[in-house]
Amino acid sequence: MSGLDIEKGATALVVIDLQKGIASMGRQLAPYSADEVVKNAAKLAEAFRQKGMPVFLVHVIASDKDRLVPLADEQPWRNTDLPKDWADFVPELSQKESDIVITKKQWGAFYGTELELQLRRRGIKTIVLCGISTNHGVESTARFAYEYGFQQIFAEDAMSSMSAEMHKAAIDIALKRIGRVRKTQEIIDSL
Repeated sequence: MSGLDIEKGATALVVIDLQKGIASMGRQLAPYSADEVVKNAAKLAEAFRQKGMPVFLVHVIASDKDRLVPLADEQPWRNTDLPKDWADFVPELSQKESDIVITKKQWGAFYGTELELQLRRRGIKTIVLCGISTNHGVESTARFAYEYGFQQIFAEDAMSSMSAEMHKAAIDIALKRIGRVRKTQEIIDSL
């Protein structure tokens, strides 16, 4: 089923929000634990680096001053008393000097960041997405990527959500319609 035919010179890995504060949710995630997501994302990052392919590490850092505040029926979670290392990438990703770090202020990694610019400067046509959470950061980024014309591959077992139902809904309703959903090992085998 793989059929990925990955063009190494035009494909990048984009890792969403695998930072200490978010990954610490651990067992609250489904269908995969934070440990499983981090382990698979780290495998992808290492495989991309070994092939000389770009790795983009995205984290969210938003204060009350620059956070989006929508008029909504249910307000997004906020905690102003975050540990100093909350936005640091998890050590398992083994961040390298060659990795491109993108800082965002909201769910998606494109709006208000230089992600698109950095991808285009490197001739990237396809992105492999993973991270936490499937239905927030990953899906929001994926929708923008689709509108910007990027091809996408989603590492299904390197992402998770607050419930298995949320994860499945994001995969089945949005991601399968704008890209290809595969397991981590299928993607690595296609590099």
